[in-house]
Amino acid sequence: MEDIKISTAQFEHKSGDKEYNLSVIEKLAEKAAGEGARAIAFHECSVTGYTFARKLSKEQMLGLAEFIPEGETVQKLTEISGGLGISILAGLFEKDREDNLYKAYVCVDKTGLVAKFRKLHPFINPHLVPGNEYCVFELHGWKCGILICYDNNIIENVRATALLGADIIFMPHVTMCTPSTRPGAGFVDTELWKNRETDPTSLRLEFDGMKGRDWLMKWLPSRAYDNGIYVVFSNPIGMDDDQLKNGCSMIIDPFGDIIAECRSFEDSFTTANIVPLKLKQAGGYRYRKARRPELYKHIIGQANQPEQKVVWLNPG
Repeated sequence: MEDIKISTAQFEHKSGDKEYNLSVIEKLAEKAAGEGARAIAFHECSVTGYTFARKLSKEQMLGLAEFIPEGETVQKLTEISGGLGISILAGLFEKDREDNLYKAYVCVDKTGLVAKFRKLHPFINPHLVPGNEYCVFELHGWKCGILICYDNNIIENVRATALLGADIIFMPHVTMCTPSTRPGAGFVDTELWKNRETDPTSLRLEFDGMKGRDWLMKWLPSRAYDNGIYVVFSNPIGMDDDQLKNGCSMIIDPFGDIIAECRSFEDSFTTANIVPLKLKQAGGYRYRKARRPELYKHIIGQANQPEQKVVWLNPG
C-alpha cells in the first residue's frame, strides 16, 4: 500500500432534491481532486436528504429510492468521478425488484460501482429493511469498509469489519444535535443557524458542546484506536428538514488522533494523508493479534435478551 489522500466533506443538503445535492457533491469533489485527493466521502443520504424521510409513505419512498447500480445517481456519480479522476462515496435510498427499501451507501469510480453497503440498523422510516452483510472492498490499493451512522454505535460491527481486513472504515452519518437520554443532549435552536454570521460564537458553543462534538468525542476516536484503523467520518452541516446538524466531518488515524476536521459553517471538505505505517504502529494492531476468541466466541454470539421496546427520537 502507498500513501493516499482522502477527503471527507460536509454540506447542507436539500430534502428530496437530488439534482441540487449532486451539484454540490460535484463541486466539492472537483476541489478535493484539485488538492490531490484520490477519494472523497459524503454523509449518509447525501444525495436524497435524510430526516424528511420520516414523514414519507412507502409509495413516496419507492419514488425517491433507486435501483443500484442502474439508477440515475450511480450513473451521475460515475460521470463525475470519471471527469475528475476521484472516487466518490455518497448515500441514498435503494429499492430492489421486490419493492424492498434500504439505506444504501456507494463507492463509485470512473468504471462505475465499486462497492455498495446497506445500513444494518436503519431507523428513519418504518418501511426500510436492514442490510445483512458487511462490506469490505479495495480502493486504490487499500482495504476499506463502510458502516452507516448507528451501525458504528454497535461496537461488534466495527470490529467485524476490521477483522475482515478493512484498514479504512468510512462512517457516513446524520447525527448529533437531537434529544436523547444522555445528559446534555438536545436540539440546537435553528435561530442560531440563521444568525451564524452575526453571532458565530453562540452557535459554535452549541455545536461543540454535549449536544454535538463533545458527545462524538466520547466514542468515535475509540473505534479507530481499539481497532487500529483509519476512520473517515462524514456528517451534514446546517438544516436537515426541521433539524440542525453540526458537521464536524473528520478523519481519525489508528492512534485515535484527529488528523483533519471541518470547522467551517460552510459547505466544505478536509483532506488527510493516509499512511500505511501507522496501521502496525498503533495499539489496535497488537490488540487484535492478542485476542483469544476461544474464550468469548460463544458469549459474543449469544442472542440478545428481550427488553422493553425503545422509542428512538433520531438515533442517526
